[in-house]
Amino acid sequence: MSYVVWFKDITKDSIGVAGGKGANLGEMFRLGLPIPPGFVVTAQTYKEFIEKTGLKNKIEQLLYSLDVENNEQLQRVADEIQRLIISTPIPEAMTEEIMDNYDLLGLDRKSQVDNLLQAKKVFVAVRSSATAEDLPEASFAGQQATFLNVRGREKVAAAVLACWASLFTARAIYYRVKNKFAHMNVYISAVVQKMVNASQSGIMFTINPSTNAENEIVIEAIYGLGEFIVGGEVNPNMYIVDKNTREIRKVEVRRQDYGLFRNTQGENEKRTIPVEMQVRQVLNEKQILEYARLGKKIEEHYGKPQDIEWAVEDNRDLYIVQSRAVTTFKKQVGEERAGVQEEAGKIILKGETASAGVYSGRVRIVHNPLELGKIEKGDILVTTMTTPDMVPAMQRAGAIVTNEGGMTCHAAIVSREMGIPCIVGTEHATEVLKDDEIITVHASRGVIYEGKMEIKTEEKYVQQQAVSGEGLMTATEIKVIMDLPDLAERTAATGADGVGLVRLEIMIANGGIHPAEYIRKGKDQDYITLLKEGVRKIAKAFTHKPVWIRCSDMRSDEYRNLKGGEQEPHETDPMIGWHGIRRLLDEQKILRAELLAVAELHNEGYKNVGIMIPFVIRVEELRKAKAIMRDCGLEPCRDVDFGVMIETPAACWIIEELCKEGMSFVSFGTNDLTQLTLGIDRNNERIAKLFDEMHPAVLGELAKVIKVCRKYNVKTSICGQAGSRLEMAEFLVHQGVDSISANADAVGEIRKIVAKTEKKWLLDAERKGLERRG
Repeated sequence: MSYVVWFKDITKDSIGVAGGKGANLGEMFRLGLPIPPGFVVTAQTYKEFIEKTGLKNKIEQLLYSLDVENNEQLQRVADEIQRLIISTPIPEAMTEEIMDNYDLLGLDRKSQVDNLLQAKKVFVAVRSSATAEDLPEASFAGQQATFLNVRGREKVAAAVLACWASLFTARAIYYRVKNKFAHMNVYISAVVQKMVNASQSGIMFTINPSTNAENEIVIEAIYGLGEFIVGGEVNPNMYIVDKNTREIRKVEVRRQDYGLFRNTQGENEKRTIPVEMQVRQVLNEKQILEYARLGKKIEEHYGKPQDIEWAVEDNRDLYIVQSRAVTTFKKQVGEERAGVQEEAGKIILKGETASAGVYSGRVRIVHNPLELGKIEKGDILVTTMTTPDMVPAMQRAGAIVTNEGGMTCHAAIVSREMGIPCIVGTEHATEVLKDDEIITVHASRGVIYEGKMEIKTEEKYVQQQAVSGEGLMTATEIKVIMDLPDLAERTAATGADGVGLVRLEIMIANGGIHPAEYIRKGKDQDYITLLKEGVRKIAKAFTHKPVWIRCSDMRSDEYRNLKGGEQEPHETDPMIGWHGIRRLLDEQKILRAELLAVAELHNEGYKNVGIMIPFVIRVEELRKAKAIMRDCGLEPCRDVDFGVMIETPAACWIIEELCKEGMSFVSFGTNDLTQLTLGIDRNNERIAKLFDEMHPAVLGELAKVIKVCRKYNVKTSICGQAGSRLEMAEFLVHQGVDSISANADAVGEIRKIVAKTEKKWLLDAERKGLERRG
């Protein structure tokens, strides 16, 4: 018998010979898809090996009385079977045929096939392929071994033997028992395939696994080899393509500092990605659309949604490495958990990465604010959406999972500052997950695994990610957004030039009492003390650097869980309702208490604390707020920095009048400004895709305000989430903005972009000057 079959001779019906993975590769090869060449050491070769060497009987005896629920016994038996197989030599006839076919992979097309001496020792991947693998009713994916960058005749033969042994890992044994597969009826082939020296790689689903949308193709992409996707060490780019129109619906570019690459010795080594590539798309638009086309073709051929691995060589040659059915896809969410089997474990939900990290723990589902008390320290908070009055519970949580989506939703913003792993946009988390269930939140990948998983994680948060811009000097100041006083010292370690936005609402939520309730009960000083204690920590951590405090901007629907919050009015649209400076002037005791807190801190020596008023639409609002500041003992703009938030189109149009009234600075709140300019609720999933701070109308407003403020020597800053977008940072520098406030984890990257932009601007100006002089 022949022990080896090449891809060209294999079809999708060859599972009994080549296993599920091998059959798929052969089928796709015959379809003319870009499959790297290779062959399969057949399942019958494995069967003959265990029978002729007497291993079959020994394996059966070891498995006979095994209790797979006894973890210790299961692991011991699995180890013993694998040792037996690896220590048993492959018969010579099998070995020679495997080696000779490996040599054929190394021949140039012009070489004579019968002259194997000319063959190069190419790198190959040797992958296990079980005969029950990837059947519609089973998912064996990831249970057996894969060996990459194997080179040399003897090493290939040894890798084949190791693949055979991997049929008896503890996980594989357990799975077969639970799914009633007889051990001796499942055979294993070994796929030997020429390695792609990947410059980029990733996975592709021909359905959206997080939403079950059948009309969407989801592509995840990283630099280098794909192992860092499986291990969660790199947060991949994500592209969503409409399967029918081939329109790219969504592009999420996530920073990638490093990748795994093959060196000349065939070893995988971790390399730093060049700075200019770290925040670029890993795949360009042409490559994305080509992979989407290939994915759709594969799905149409098999008639089922596919989970596809791909790789690009030299950023030029596109390959499909393997494909299998998405075996756990269900059209009705709720009947069973939607997900895919992967090497790291069973994925039960997918969403968007809001704050990276990995955490395993107990689920606590919160359907309404009254249930917040059940969140204990270390629990995983699962909810439909978070609100500002949930912050204390969020601080107790070990991880956060929400149905709400978008990088500017409340959960995303707060979790990034807290450094808590967070996944947003899961849509069905509160339906699929159950109280007290143990799960692993792999926020770096945006996936949730069943049970507790041991996964190597990225180092956390501020200091590692921020140092990338350390030591750079920029004319544009780079500040941070800072809400949590207890994180002030760690955030200050980013080297930021100050704090461009402190939101008092987080401190208020931690106090548990609505500001209006303090006033109603005559406890104004308690409110002042609460604010002073929080702001003092931030001001102290950022000594000699400006710390700008925004007066409270409490919308009537966001803080009902606070004591006294039940008395808040019910408004048809709180986003454009009674909040910001319009409310503070109606309830001046609240505003006075907040300004007194700043004045008392100044008297303590914290003169770096400034104040800004939110949601301004009239000059009179600024004038009246300044008058109250004077009553508190500080002259605005002389004794204390005093500014306004630019969050409304009205503020943009009256900017000259505001400057003439007198103020120290303005700060753009781009979330609200974009919503109000474009008429889009960014929390409405139907239209959230239209929310874009880079819309020409928004950019025009920013440019106008900066130009007028420069005329009146009023400093300009941005403190919205858009400040962390690189393209926005470049635009603002060109316009002459004085400072940019970013999330703490983006400070270093923004500083590098700003430095690069400023340098280019100066060089361009110098060139123009030389041209004029010439």
